[in-house]
Amino acid sequence: MYLLPVVLFSAVILGLAYRWYGGLLCRLLRLDPKARTPAIEMRDDVDYVPIEPKFLFGQHFSAIAAAGPIVGPILAGVMFGWVPALVWIVVGSIFIGGIHDLGSLVASVRHRARSIAEVVREHMNQRSYVLFLIFIWITLVYIIVAFTDIVASSFVGRQTLEDGTVISGGGIATSSLLYLLLPLVMGLLLRYTKLTLGWATLIFLPLVGVAIWAGPLAPFDLAALLGVSDGEATRIWDVILLAYCVLASVVPMWLLLQPRGHLGGYFLIIALAGGALGIVFGGKPILYPAFVGWTTPKGEALFPILFITIACGACSGFHALVASGTTSRQLRRETDAKVVGYGAMLMEAMVAVVSLCCVMMLAPDHPAVAGGQPKANLIYGLGMGSFLHVLHVPVAFAVSFALLAFTTFVYDTLDVGTRLGRYILQELTGWHGQAGRWLATLITTATPLFFVVQKLEDAAGKPIPAWRMFWPLFGACNQLLAALALLGVTVWLYRTRRALWVWPVAGLPAVWMYSVSMWALYRFIRQGFFTTAGAFKGLTTSPVPWVALILILLALLLLLEAIRAFCSPAAAPPPAAA
Repeated sequence: MYLLPVVLFSAVILGLAYRWYGGLLCRLLRLDPKARTPAIEMRDDVDYVPIEPKFLFGQHFSAIAAAGPIVGPILAGVMFGWVPALVWIVVGSIFIGGIHDLGSLVASVRHRARSIAEVVREHMNQRSYVLFLIFIWITLVYIIVAFTDIVASSFVGRQTLEDGTVISGGGIATSSLLYLLLPLVMGLLLRYTKLTLGWATLIFLPLVGVAIWAGPLAPFDLAALLGVSDGEATRIWDVILLAYCVLASVVPMWLLLQPRGHLGGYFLIIALAGGALGIVFGGKPILYPAFVGWTTPKGEALFPILFITIACGACSGFHALVASGTTSRQLRRETDAKVVGYGAMLMEAMVAVVSLCCVMMLAPDHPAVAGGQPKANLIYGLGMGSFLHVLHVPVAFAVSFALLAFTTFVYDTLDVGTRLGRYILQELTGWHGQAGRWLATLITTATPLFFVVQKLEDAAGKPIPAWRMFWPLFGACNQLLAALALLGVTVWLYRTRRALWVWPVAGLPAVWMYSVSMWALYRFIRQGFFTTAGAFKGLTTSPVPWVALILILLALLLLLEAIRAFCSPAAAPPPAAA
């Protein structure tokens, strides 16, 4: 069997879902093209700016589609086989992730572009709002932990490809640093000259290719420069990246976030298109098993681990933060929510499918997947490099392009995640002004710093990267956040509509995400505090079971508040609702 039929089948199913199920959701939500959105009603050309959907789609897509739809499908595909991963990506994105993203966006628009947490406060109570913010902040911390370390790990070491080509982590680091300079220059030129966005794109997008080419010529190899091991160099990069997060979260959005998000959106689409074309013309066979087993050798069960490992490719709570944080303030018409909210989720599912193909084309004994420690960034780089090589792109450049694309996607998440974490701490504490901004930012980054600098080991005593240790916890946090966002959307829809369709469309997805996330967190607690025989083994120093316990308690409290809201009298529809 070959990759092409799988990709074509997925694309057709997702395309039909966008047309038919997406259209049904729009009718159920009563999207009105004539309704005045907050971007129109509250326009200030700073935060509230109506944008054409073709531009808003790219910005929203680049913000939500970071490394999640790459790492999650690759890890799950290696662990359980590509068929279970593919089924969850396609089905989950259509019926769960799609309504999650679209519902969060529409709910925010109908509530004057307020966040999903504030929607929860309006339809539940202040206590629910505070609990929700605490939960979001903890989730953001682990998003930053996982993505900081996975980028840092790609900046060290050397990989020798099958044809003898050597890819240096230091070269990727140089390309990445050059890439970060480009949006800074682009932002300054757009701000202080008459350069238009179109011309800026034509100038700076090719310069990204120059950065990829130049990186390997002057590799910034910290391990060699400082005379330390790759593990120590990774931790140093962790510190550097978190320092970057501090600066990126406090500088004006026009200087870094907006131009880098603009370039990143094109980069994402080029990477996806290149991978798809390579699959179409490459004739690559499927070598990896369709199904590996219900349980991995480490005892990780398909239910529920598959559904928290594949986060962003099927459903992601982080999307609700983006949709209700920035995207809702730029939506020109309510009907644009279909392409921006639902369409971007399905496009991300295609990114996940292409990422999964990078596993499917590998033999089970390939070094990148053997030994139970899959190297997600390397698998993605090798896979995309192979696809692009079909288009006659040199192998070294193709793999470097894929790895830089990978780190580029993560920068979007790190920037937005740190900024959102700062917002939440300021909201919870009342720290405002310059001092409050810096203090909230430093606390948000200092917490991940504590985790990434630790020397971590697996159950066998072997060193393990921080991102691999915390990825399951990040997945559970993220998916439980999605469940809580769906719960908030369900409460809003039921209290304003009292319609039966609310339960199968939004309620059942909330129940499913709630169940698998809580199940996974329970497993982390059990593994942390009890032996396989069920005996209590004492208090552990690992943060994973402790954080899991805190998240379960927060989620249960929020569930109780939601039940109280369901039982309360119906609320009048908000002024902006149809």
